[in-house]
Amino acid sequence: MFIDARVPIVFGAVADAGPDDALLIEGEQPAPEGRIVVRLSETGPSAHVTGCVCCVPRSAAGSALAGLFLSRGRGDIAYFRRVIAVVEDQAAITEAVANDMLASGWFRVAKPA
Repeated sequence: MFIDARVPIVFGAVADAGPDDALLIEGEQPAPEGRIVVRLSETGPSAHVTGCVCCVPRSAAGSALAGLFLSRGRGDIAYFRRVIAVVEDQAAITEAVANDMLASGWFRVAKPA
C-alpha cells in the first residue's frame, strides 16, 4: 500500500478551513484572525542567484507554497495538515504542484470527495 505523505491541497472557501488547515488566498479576501494565511501574489526577487535550480522558473503559486512549507519547517508558523486554496484560477495551483520541483515534493492536489 502506498501512502502519500505530501500535504493535501483542496479548493474551497475560507469557511471550509478547520483548526489544522492553512489558507492560500488569492486577492484581498479577509481571513479569520489567528489562522495561517499565505497570499497568492506576484513573485518577488529571489535571494538566490539567477538560474538557481530551486528557484527558476517559479510561479506565484510555487513561491507561495514553498514559503508556506518552509515557514512550517522552521517553526515560524503552526503545524498544518492541509491547505485550503481560495483561488479563482485552480489551474495555477494544479500546475505549480505538477511542475514546480519543490511544491510537487511537498504538496499534492487532493481529489474532490
